[in-house]
Amino acid sequence: MAQTPSVQYEMPKAYEPGKVEQKWYQFWLEKGYFKPKIDPKKKPFVIIMPPPNVTGELHLGHALTATMEDILTRWHRMKGEPTLWLPGVDHAGIAAQVVVEQMLAREGLDRHQLGREKFLERMWQWANSCRGIIAKQHQRLGASCDWDREVFTLDEGPSRAVRTAFVRLYERGLIYRGERIINRCPRCATALSDLEVEHKDISGHLYYVRYPLEDDAQDFITVATTRPETILGDTAVAVNPKDKRFDGMVGRKAILPALRRAIPIIADEAVDPEFGTGAVKITPAHDPVDFEVAQRHNLPLVNILNPDATMNENAGPYAGLDRFACRKAIVSDLEKEGLLVKVEPYSHAVGHCIRCQTMVEPIASQQWFVKTEPLAQPAIEAVTSGRIRIIPPRFTKVYLNWMENIRDWCISRQLWWGHRIPVWYCQDCGELTVSVEDAKSCRHCGSSRLEQDPDVLDTWFSSALWTHSTLGWPDDTEDLRYFYPTSVMETGYDILFFWVARMIMMGLADVGDIPFHTVYLHGLIRDEKGEKMSKVRGNVLNPIDLLEQYGTDALRFALSTGTAPGNDIKLAPSRLEAGRNFANKLWNATRFVVGSLGPSTDLEIRRDLLQLEDRWILSRLSRTVSSVTSFMDEFQFGEAQRQLHDFLWGEFCDWYIELAKIRLRAGSKPSPLPILVHVLETSLRLLHPYMPFVTEELWQSLKRRLPPDWQEAESIMVAAYPEADDTAIDPQAEEIIEAIIEIIRSIRNTRAHYKVESSRWIEAKIYAGRLISAIAPYAETIETLARARPVTLLSQRPEESHQGNAVLVLKDAEVVIPLASMFDLEAERRRLQKEIDQTQAEIARLRARLEDRDFLTKAPAAVVDKERQKLDVATDKLERLKQQLPKLG
Repeated sequence: MAQTPSVQYEMPKAYEPGKVEQKWYQFWLEKGYFKPKIDPKKKPFVIIMPPPNVTGELHLGHALTATMEDILTRWHRMKGEPTLWLPGVDHAGIAAQVVVEQMLAREGLDRHQLGREKFLERMWQWANSCRGIIAKQHQRLGASCDWDREVFTLDEGPSRAVRTAFVRLYERGLIYRGERIINRCPRCATALSDLEVEHKDISGHLYYVRYPLEDDAQDFITVATTRPETILGDTAVAVNPKDKRFDGMVGRKAILPALRRAIPIIADEAVDPEFGTGAVKITPAHDPVDFEVAQRHNLPLVNILNPDATMNENAGPYAGLDRFACRKAIVSDLEKEGLLVKVEPYSHAVGHCIRCQTMVEPIASQQWFVKTEPLAQPAIEAVTSGRIRIIPPRFTKVYLNWMENIRDWCISRQLWWGHRIPVWYCQDCGELTVSVEDAKSCRHCGSSRLEQDPDVLDTWFSSALWTHSTLGWPDDTEDLRYFYPTSVMETGYDILFFWVARMIMMGLADVGDIPFHTVYLHGLIRDEKGEKMSKVRGNVLNPIDLLEQYGTDALRFALSTGTAPGNDIKLAPSRLEAGRNFANKLWNATRFVVGSLGPSTDLEIRRDLLQLEDRWILSRLSRTVSSVTSFMDEFQFGEAQRQLHDFLWGEFCDWYIELAKIRLRAGSKPSPLPILVHVLETSLRLLHPYMPFVTEELWQSLKRRLPPDWQEAESIMVAAYPEADDTAIDPQAEEIIEAIIEIIRSIRNTRAHYKVESSRWIEAKIYAGRLISAIAPYAETIETLARARPVTLLSQRPEESHQGNAVLVLKDAEVVIPLASMFDLEAERRRLQKEIDQTQAEIARLRARLEDRDFLTKAPAAVVDKERQKLDVATDKLERLKQQLPKLG
């Protein structure tokens, strides 16, 4: 017989998260619960954390990621699986370098004054300080990561993995160096991949410009352009070969305005005859379409821009001007020369750097690229075959569409912070040496006069290796053999292409297997109005501030409850308050149960002695365990937690505990305490992945009052996750108790509707039909919980007038409440009649005003409309008041 120990323990009256959270996190760390044990007989569960950037502190997006991944990790750990959640941090390339450069600017310095070596020292100082902050903030969020395995993208292991991957792709012919049109950010002073450019619609202008013909200065061909400053880099004018308007023009030459250079007029299918005049200028060094045209027609490339977007020596008299100043100057000159035909307003999409929002410039440049099409095909097959599942499924189509139309990936960046490209140029023979280790001599001629490529790799290149570089690849490590492929990649839908797709490509290329089985995409966090959070809008919330105010579990609750995969989350204060209230509700419920346990309480559950409400709550518990587990299997975490919340608050706390209190006060046998303890303890384990701190504190508080052999686990974190007990399912008990709950709730609602004083007892007649014999034993319970006395239970309601009664028609019963038992009927009649008289007077006043022509003609329309609305409201109110009066008898 399991009995409680004699030691008395009293829980504090209120839950104070600040006193609990650090204590339990340190306990978990010291016990080593976050570290998995490799067991070849068991399949592990593995998540590799999306590495936050070393650009400062965590934001709410990181808090959401940490919450979702910790839910998964804690759940699988409780299921007995070897569970690894591997943490890491990203060096963040451009983003981190910009932060440090801004810091230097405040000191009156720039990176070039410091030099590369000294600048990188400053970068490492910043990165190391951020790493510490990020780790501590993750711990505040309850992240149960294996911190001994924490990885930084610039650590020695990942750095060697990056070089190895680069060299192998180069040797396969999948990395090449070539001149292509790339996106260049003048502010960040580097190339950007297509994914790092955000296209925004801007209101610009379309400039129509005449180009004189070489063989007839009086004849012209007119082109339309949105960027007149790029005229300086034109090497042709093109028309569509099917456009009859330009018959006889192709093959002739036009004179380039401003520079007086002769350029050919060519025909190419890429020209849209509907755009402008049908003739377009070709600027191969500054437009991707023009670049392709130039390749087909063997046209030269003339770059007119410096790296900072000022005009270079090829711009002639405009050299040194900023690009926009040049535009203004050249338009003015064209107008003076009579070459500007007209200027029209024109709205078009222009690329902007996603980091600094500077307008990017397309520019022809020598860069390093990954040939992605051969890598994309296996990655497409991995998803179409079902080996990788994307949740929610609607993103599968998005993924496939992008992969099937993928373009080569520009991976070189003109930065100093990052993985330097492992390529050395020989100063003697001009050949390249590509090597994992630092090259000492040229592979082609043996010369030691080598110079390493100054560029670094795109941050996303190292991130693409994250699932295997973190586990020791390219070495054949025990971790790589056991934990790869990983189980779930949980991240935001906004980096499906930036990161997820590239991880799939590189995992297959490097390891020969998919990097994960499931991709779970969460949405973005928005404010309560649905607006994106930004410093400009002033609606950014700091997760650490929210932890301090509401507690970690309340924040986790707000971020996860009621959410669906791939959907954005509106984070209102009410969600955070709901999370805090839920934690307090659990605290009070546990405090009641713990306080009710005596020194020798018998906790054995005897099935043959169970009361109807015991059978009901055990049945509901089993159904909740089953549905929560099912939802979690389907990655529906928001719905799983909603059901848990509704069961714990709406059934266990609000009803079963209240029913149990009546039995405990009466000293009824059997005691409800064994059921209270069982349901509470099981529910805490069920809830633990979502709200780890409060559940651990409550579970430990309960454990102190229970027999030593009752629960062997030292922590709820390593206790077994609950399993549904199908033998506890009891539809009959559910039907009867739910009918009783509905009866009590309907009486309570009626009291509230009629504003009955809480101290007043009211009369109730309950017609329960076929359930009367089952409900009859609960007559006193209904009296107590509904504050109704007397309560009369009858089988069928006789045919009688409703007058003077409130009649409540329920699913399995009817409740009749005499109005006289709730208030003084005569006083209520007088009150209603007085209100009717006042409302009629108000209606008469409003009608008179709205019939006054002087008012209707002079008053603003908004004022008149407001008076009409008042009349509608008053008329509706009068109708409802008149309906109430006859009911009083």
